[in-house]
This record gives sequence, structure tokens and C-alpha cells, in this order.
Amino acid sequence: MNNDFRQAYLLHRRAHSDSQVMLNMLVEGVGQLMMLARIKGRQALRHNAHLQPFSLLLVRYSGRHDLKYLNDIELHTQPLALKGQVLYCGFYLNELSARVIPVNEPLESMFSLYHQHLSQLHALSDSASKQQFELTLRSFEFQLLEQLGFGVEFDCDADGEMIVENAYYQYTRELGFVRTDDRHIGFSGRVLHQIAQHDFSDDQVRRQAKGLSRYLLRPLLGHKPLKSRELFQPR
Repeated sequence: MNNDFRQAYLLHRRAHSDSQVMLNMLVEGVGQLMMLARIKGRQALRHNAHLQPFSLLLVRYSGRHDLKYLNDIELHTQPLALKGQVLYCGFYLNELSARVIPVNEPLESMFSLYHQHLSQLHALSDSASKQQFELTLRSFEFQLLEQLGFGVEFDCDADGEMIVENAYYQYTRELGFVRTDDRHIGFSGRVLHQIAQHDFSDDQVRRQAKGLSRYLLRPLLGHKPLKSRELFQPR
């Protein structure tokens, strides 16, 4: 392999002109980059075939500024065949990553985080339980937040006291978990410990972990909802 090539995943593509597409690429050891690719001429068919989601690619690009130019592309492995609920989860990983991972910031671990969780999804069948899907998604969300600098301290509350299993806590942005007597608006210490360990075997833990992750991601996503979430709605 040429040393100029790097492993990458395509997160999103959109038309830029009649012969060019704009790509959100998650690049190994780099992070998220915006790349302009020329889709015309002899290479058009090959590029279009390779530029598909869930394909581990080898890319060579150039450019010193924010926008990079895709010079060459190869398939590193065959595209992962995701179906049904697994496919929806894959779309969610891609959309969430493209939306919240900053472009052109050196976040070297993002590629490994994405690759790990995409592989976990691929290992699931479409008939897997909701618990198995949610374990992978919640794990990805909380680790993503941690690596972006928006992680949550699950061991101690806002006063620096250890989280107690039989106590209740309300999450306050910028502060953390504040102890409360109202169990109806708070998280039990037991639930927080299980979330911290990525133990989503309990229905209550899964439900509250989902609510907490959505709350934490909201400032990063802004007011525009994630389209991929609509795929999970009952039809």
C-alpha cells in the first residue's frame, strides 16, 4: 500500500456540481475531513461504486486548507451488508458522526471508535433484540461525547461526593449530577453506575441512558433533528 493512502469511511455525500461530489470522510488517525471528488470520465464508475457507506476505503487526498481533494480511492475490504434494523443503526452512526465530529480537528481516535461500533453492528442479525442494538448505540454515544470533551462524570456528584447507589441525582448542565430528594426527576445511583459500565441489561437503565444521551447531544446537534431517528419510528 502506498504510504499516501489512509483508511477511511464515507459518512455522507452530496452533489456539488454535475461532475463533483462533496464528501464527509472519517479518516484514520486524522478525524473528519471534507473532500471534493471528481466523478467524471474513466474513473467515474469505479469511484461511484466505491463511495458507498459502510465500506472500509483507502483514500489519497491533497490540499492544505479546510477543503481537501480526493485524488484516488480503493476498496480496502468489501462493503458491509447491513439489513433492516442493523442498517438503520448504521445510518444513525453515520449521521451522528457527520453532525457532531468537528471537521478538520485532530481527533485521531474517532476512526477507531466508529470502526469498532460499526463492526459490532455488523455482527448482529436483523432479528437481534432491541437490547443488543441499544447497547451498541448507547456505548457509541457516551464514548463519542467523552472524546469530544462533553463526557459525564459518573463517579462523583457536583459536590465531589461519590455517587451512592440508593440516592437520586438530577443532571445539571455545566455542573454534573446534583443530589435530589425527588426520585421522579432524578437518576438513581444504581442506574448511573450501570450506565458508566455500559450495562444496559435493565429496561430502566436503557430508557434513562437514552434520555441522558439525547440531552447531552442536543447542544451539539442544534435544532435540526436527525433524519435517521425517523427510521426507528413505528410505521
